[in-house]
Amino acid sequence: MPKEFVVALDQGTTSSRAVLFDRRGEVRGLAQQAFKQIYPQPGWVEHDPREVLSSQFGALTKLLVSHDIHPDQIDSIGVTNQRETTVIWDRQTGAPVYNAIVWQCRRTAGIIEEVCGDPDIARRITETTGLVPDAYFSASKIKWILDTVPGARAAAQQGRLCFGTIDSWLIWSFTQGKVHATDVTNASRTMLFDIHQGAWSPWLCELFDIPPSLLPEVRPSAGFFGTTAHPGTASGIPICGVAGDQQAALFGQCCFEAGQAKNTYGTGCFLLMHTGQTACASGHRLVTTIAASAPGQARLEYALEGSVFVAGALIQWLRDELGLIESVEEAEALASSVPDTAGVYVVPAFTGLGAPYWDAEARGAIYGLTRGTGRAHLARAALESLAYQVSDLLEAMEADAGTKVGILHVDGGASNNDFLMQFQSDILGCRLARPQSIESTAAGAAYLSGLSTGFWKDVDELRALGAPARLFEPNMTEEMRRARLMGWSEALYRTRGSTRAEGPEQP
Repeated sequence: MPKEFVVALDQGTTSSRAVLFDRRGEVRGLAQQAFKQIYPQPGWVEHDPREVLSSQFGALTKLLVSHDIHPDQIDSIGVTNQRETTVIWDRQTGAPVYNAIVWQCRRTAGIIEEVCGDPDIARRITETTGLVPDAYFSASKIKWILDTVPGARAAAQQGRLCFGTIDSWLIWSFTQGKVHATDVTNASRTMLFDIHQGAWSPWLCELFDIPPSLLPEVRPSAGFFGTTAHPGTASGIPICGVAGDQQAALFGQCCFEAGQAKNTYGTGCFLLMHTGQTACASGHRLVTTIAASAPGQARLEYALEGSVFVAGALIQWLRDELGLIESVEEAEALASSVPDTAGVYVVPAFTGLGAPYWDAEARGAIYGLTRGTGRAHLARAALESLAYQVSDLLEAMEADAGTKVGILHVDGGASNNDFLMQFQSDILGCRLARPQSIESTAAGAAYLSGLSTGFWKDVDELRALGAPARLFEPNMTEEMRRARLMGWSEALYRTRGSTRAEGPEQP
């Protein structure tokens, strides 16, 4: 049979999806399966690795069966995944020794304080990995499992256990234990990987007391990762592309060159800028990470990354907690019904402020309320606050990279909101490009896999596939833009309280 499709396995935090792409880069089918979120204690988040695997295999099977696709029609599979989430399993039996500890989980914050409390050690970790020491990343999660689960450390020292982020767990399982590997983008999120050498760091393994035998082989994002041998309808398909979700989205948006950037509008926002073969050290405590590369790249490529903690979650809050709207979609119509916010600003610091402010003690606030303030003003101010946060983040990123972004590529659920996209373009003073399909993460995994096999010839062919469906052009005077940003800055100043006089906090 002719090879007609590439499948992307998009393993996320709350569900697993399988997405079918044709040669034109168009989505021809999608299947999704949710799985349980486990909260053993406040601040703890876990997944059952077996259920994650079952949901991902179930989504793939459903996709092929529902669209009457034979495995021989599939050129290859690309994998993209929630990053940092940690799984450790028995090399012989394939049984996880503990539930997956999810990237959101904060149980290992004490380990980070204990291991990385010395400023010199913290500085060296950042220099080596590009990351700020935090429980977010995999290293402390691995250590917690080895130190806490009875017999785990002894088994690890004997070489009986495997560690992996979710991509490694899926690859190992889908190949029936033949391949224990990850790609450079996922490895760069573990806080054990030297992003300059492109290898696991012996010093960091020793620092966190992690046996190197536990770690997967690290491979380029575009390349062969084995052939599916899982019993059922999806056997015999090569896995030829792997990338963490945000790097996959960057690649899926065809941001292949230094200075190109994308922003994903989800529960939070993830902003990534490609920096080419230069690993830019950040002066604003952004993350330096490895970017996914097309096949044949002799050297690693990098990106700067920053996140907005609260984005789509703010609109959900308006709906679920305040009852100002009945649906997320209603926010756009309501915001567009008034010419401005009447001086209202929302600072959604529900869990503090991230880059470039770094104020963990800040809390959300609404400023500028008058007797004339209505729910439309609040809805508009909430949407505008997302754009202001991205603006501050992009300004910090441009300063770190020493370059200006001409076009910001956008994706994620909230990028469907035309009001938000236009205001974002206005407040940034640059164009926004929204693709026809906002499935950029899955597309990135598919592109990496298809490039590896020759299904697509090169990145120029991908660029031709990725013409944006809509461009948003800035349409605000510079005077108005500055006035809006000054009002936002004043709201931030008031919100930050005791830390405001000290400038951006460096935790």
